[in-house]
Amino acid sequence: MDTTKTMEVTKTLKAVLFDLDDTLLDWSGVSLEWMAYEAHFLRRVFTFIAEEVHPLPSEQNFVQEFYRRTREGWNKGRTSFIAPHLGTILVQTAEALGVPPGRLDSRHCLEAYGWGMVPGSRIFPDVPESLSTLIASGVRVGIVTNAYQPMWLRDIEIAQHGLLDYFPDCRISAADVGYLKPHPTIFQAALDCLGVLPEETVFIGDNPTADIAGAQAAGLLAVLRITQPTPPMLSGLIVPDAAVNSLLELPPILDDWFPGWRA
Repeated sequence: MDTTKTMEVTKTLKAVLFDLDDTLLDWSGVSLEWMAYEAHFLRRVFTFIAEEVHPLPSEQNFVQEFYRRTREGWNKGRTSFIAPHLGTILVQTAEALGVPPGRLDSRHCLEAYGWGMVPGSRIFPDVPESLSTLIASGVRVGIVTNAYQPMWLRDIEIAQHGLLDYFPDCRISAADVGYLKPHPTIFQAALDCLGVLPEETVFIGDNPTADIAGAQAAGLLAVLRITQPTPPMLSGLIVPDAAVNSLLELPPILDDWFPGWRA
């Protein structure tokens, strides 16, 4: 007689990963014309290179070449999921305008570029309480963003928003990993960073394709962060495991998925 007993296995929640822009950071109040705003960052890089590394023909040529290469990088990334990198684009732009290869370091370019909190951006009001609830229960949290800035540059910005201390261990930028969401490599990088398995992890983001489909394909449960009053129309092929208008709605969902996760 078979005496084997079937036992219900309770899943353990070990980590929650968050997209950054429009999930933790609210950009709805940003009313800048981006190219005009970015002009002073590019001017800093142009001045640094022209005065300290190698002469350049003109600032206008530098800006035009930079945007041409930026568009090219993002256009390729949409199909290949290979992430563009701001530092690499700045170096390639300078070399295209005559700077000898090997003379320019991308880190120095990015330091000259500078970065910080964008006027009008803010953290969503529900973020601090939601993160505190997770952390108080021993759940590890991380950021996975499709930014083309390396994470150390975005860290300056999120520190000014008061977010950095919530994420001491895991902050992943596509620029550093080399791949954009929904490519599985960037999700695996975050899992490896925290030392957790996909089935122990939940991902929260606002983009159905990059965040939801990408996370689910990597084996994570995926929650859609809805920032508009009504849910967006999703393809029938992309259905989130849950959807929230506020991150404060997350704990009851986690109760269903991971009973006993709260401290």
